[in-house]
Amino acid sequence: MTLKDEFKRWQETTLKKTLDKFAERKADFSTSSGISIPRLGLPSQPESAYPEELGFPGEYPFTRGVQPTMYRSRFWTMRQYAGFASAEESNKRYRYLLEQGQTGLSVAFDLPTQIGYDADDPIAQGEVGKVGVSISSIEDMARLFDQIPLEKVSTSMTINAPAAILLAMYIAVAKRQGADISRLRGTIQNDILKEYTARGTYIFPPAPSMRLITDIFSYCAQEVPTWNTISISGYHIREAGSTAVQEVAFTLSNGIAYVEAALNAGLDVDDFAPQLSFFFNAHNNLLEEVAKFRAARRLWAKIMRERFKAQKPSSWQLRFHTQTAGSTLTAQQPENNVVRVTLQALSAVLGGTQSLHTNSMDEALWLPTEKSVRVALRTQQIIAHESGVADSVDPLAGSYFIEYLTDEIAKRAVEYIEKIDTMGGALQAIERGYVQNEIQEAAYAAQKAIENEEQIVVGVNRFHVDEVRTLERLSVDPAIEAAQRAKLNALRANRDQSFADQLLGKLATAAQRDENLMPLFIECVENNVTLGEICNTLRGKWGEYVAKGF
Repeated sequence: MTLKDEFKRWQETTLKKTLDKFAERKADFSTSSGISIPRLGLPSQPESAYPEELGFPGEYPFTRGVQPTMYRSRFWTMRQYAGFASAEESNKRYRYLLEQGQTGLSVAFDLPTQIGYDADDPIAQGEVGKVGVSISSIEDMARLFDQIPLEKVSTSMTINAPAAILLAMYIAVAKRQGADISRLRGTIQNDILKEYTARGTYIFPPAPSMRLITDIFSYCAQEVPTWNTISISGYHIREAGSTAVQEVAFTLSNGIAYVEAALNAGLDVDDFAPQLSFFFNAHNNLLEEVAKFRAARRLWAKIMRERFKAQKPSSWQLRFHTQTAGSTLTAQQPENNVVRVTLQALSAVLGGTQSLHTNSMDEALWLPTEKSVRVALRTQQIIAHESGVADSVDPLAGSYFIEYLTDEIAKRAVEYIEKIDTMGGALQAIERGYVQNEIQEAAYAAQKAIENEEQIVVGVNRFHVDEVRTLERLSVDPAIEAAQRAKLNALRANRDQSFADQLLGKLATAAQRDENLMPLFIECVENNVTLGEICNTLRGKWGEYVAKGF
């Protein structure tokens, strides 16, 4: 008797007897992506498909992980996203986290920095240091990393439109420290396409924005070869309301656009592809998230080898950072967020992440306190050292349900990617509003499910309590803004203004020519030209991007 025959027998006998007595909880079980969840997983592929679809860890198509031993050799990088107020305050938080066992740094910048304005610009008023650290000059960057040897730590910076300038500051500070810049390790997010669709901290139109990105690719390939030049981000796409399938599809479509832009700029795929990295969300549906990570690795390997003809195995690898889902955190019963974050972090580890940030329980309320950040870090450490899930490579592989979900997510993501290809690629799909509309529709459906109690959010639409919050609160001192303005006034008073003006004039000319801007950015910041001055010079030549209404 075949497996199919046995399954039918089971349905008609054992299963039917139970269903006749006890109805299931609901008529439809499905994931956030609308994938029907089978009552019972069965083998979805013949054994002959194993090498092509699964393979072994560290080998194409990397479904089972990018390293042969994964966490048996080294745990993922525990990289808590942090930054608030001034560089000095953030530096204290970084050093505290390193003392508590964090293994990598992750910088959150305030809104003015993210959109290329100095702290003393009128548009920055009221926002300095609020959602991240305020960085306007090389002196701010030097204070941010005071007593932290940049040659010995790995640093991620969540910065996009002005990423090249913040990277220039980081390199300049490393040079001050006497570091060999070829040994610097870290990542800049540098992903402008998802800013146009999901986040909004863009400055320049697409063409010059893509030029900045490929300038970074080219410069780092020669000068900072171990630096990850971009973190192609599904995280914010998911935070905006996408499904898991959409997160994979839109992220990889953006990745395809960056590769094509680099090739059009004359770069060789194997020179820059090994330093491309990705950034994904870890949401609540644990098994769907595990499958999502595995599917993304498989798809990217095939895209790079088959579509772009990359030759190096390192060019085929999808290496990614994960952050737990901020959009799932609740202000109601905030202690429940510890449980949510634990499940989400577990999905990232079971899915093979290379680094991980775990959100703090109080982030739906205010900036996280030192205590809540410590609990978030301890969550990772307990998973690493106490749970046992890091002791085997891809431990859920072979689960009929996991393999079914992996295949299904991959198949549905490919359908999206092919549709975007027919539109002319990710940028054209964004310009037409297709990506934004797909995300908005998914977000609406998810919110409607919560409001109708089809999707339960504990403490929000079910299991309420009357509560008085007793959590400690962190707030940013308004005096920070005045202090940052004073620092900028002092910097401008003490620099060689004539030379600063000369450099800005040189930058204005270079912006209209076909030359790599990274060396000039480094020269500018080393001579105390500020972030806002550089960005305003580029605004004057390139203009600003204005989003279309759809």
